[in-house]
Amino acid sequence: MNTDTQQPRLEQQFAFLMEADSLKSVLRANQLMDRSRFENSAEHSWHACLAALVFAPLAADDVDLNRVLEMLILHDLVEIDAGDHPIHISHDPASVAALEAAAADRLYGLLPMEQGAAFRATWEEFEAMQTPTARYAKAIDFLAPALQCIGAPEQLDEERGIVARNLSEGRATKTKAILPDLYAFTKAAFEGSATDPVMQARFAFWCEADRLKLVLRATPILDGSRPENSGEHSWHVMLYALTLFTHAHAEIDLGRAIQMMLLHDIVEVDAGDTPIHGAVTPEAQAAQEAAEIEAADRLFGLLPDGEGAALRRIWDEFEAAQTPTAIYAKSIDRAQPVLHNLANDGGSWRAYDVTLEQLETRVGLKVTRGAPALWPFIRAQVAPWFTANCA
Repeated sequence: MNTDTQQPRLEQQFAFLMEADSLKSVLRANQLMDRSRFENSAEHSWHACLAALVFAPLAADDVDLNRVLEMLILHDLVEIDAGDHPIHISHDPASVAALEAAAADRLYGLLPMEQGAAFRATWEEFEAMQTPTARYAKAIDFLAPALQCIGAPEQLDEERGIVARNLSEGRATKTKAILPDLYAFTKAAFEGSATDPVMQARFAFWCEADRLKLVLRATPILDGSRPENSGEHSWHVMLYALTLFTHAHAEIDLGRAIQMMLLHDIVEVDAGDTPIHGAVTPEAQAAQEAAEIEAADRLFGLLPDGEGAALRRIWDEFEAAQTPTAIYAKSIDRAQPVLHNLANDGGSWRAYDVTLEQLETRVGLKVTRGAPALWPFIRAQVAPWFTANCA
């Protein structure tokens, strides 16, 4: 398929991906673990995906982990239109369902017809909670807010009351039959009782990862109101990878690509983010790479040995960018920020005095390597800005 025939499809897919950015502005009732602000639904979606991956050893044999991740990537998109509905506030379920169905109609309707129908079916399977895969995904979503409260060093009385009710009589009780070990761990950790060391290690890793929501990037969110953080960015590139995989340069393992996107920036918890247009000298790049390797050693080392090593291999493969899947994942990571900068009158291009030629070298070549059709489409949109502003 040549670029011209892909143009309408890409236009629809990017319209969906740009609209999805609005999820970063939907606030939830729970706070980040450091209590600095309320969490948004995009970074929650990323953190729920990470919980699904970390606690995957507890899943039943008939659970499809890759589909679980797809469900959790998509599960809260309807909140862009319908809003978040906290569990401790009464709502009319029929009204909420109608709002979310209308939101699904609009949002998935932005995509090419067959892809929109497939994404909608994934969301509906999650909502129905009838398959083993959907039940696992729902159980993770039900327990994540409680785990986030428990992981916070500072405990808030009101929030603990909400968690107590949820674990004793709320929707979290449904997880007892689906993930009994995770439910038991959550309840014991909430009550301050002794917990299994393996479960505690998984939980410690997941809690450390919450700090990724505090790492600010040079790129703004699409509405320009603030910088994007690395947690919500990781969710967005997971959605990019899922949406655009038919444009990959070769046959790829989509599930592994999504896991790469889930984990790719986790080292920034320690090493921070270095903008692609910022660390351009060999010395700066070498220093950043060393800091990220040290961070990977510490963070993946928090997990039980075999589990940490498995996730570290995914991160290492992404960093090496030698396999078809990693090359595709790298291209998606480079592609996502470009139209954000365009929407914000240059964004980080202005801050770092970037030229179109530099964008071609630092971004275009990597995007083209992994997803050849994407760069001509993106470049055609950004080139006029550079012509007008970099004469």
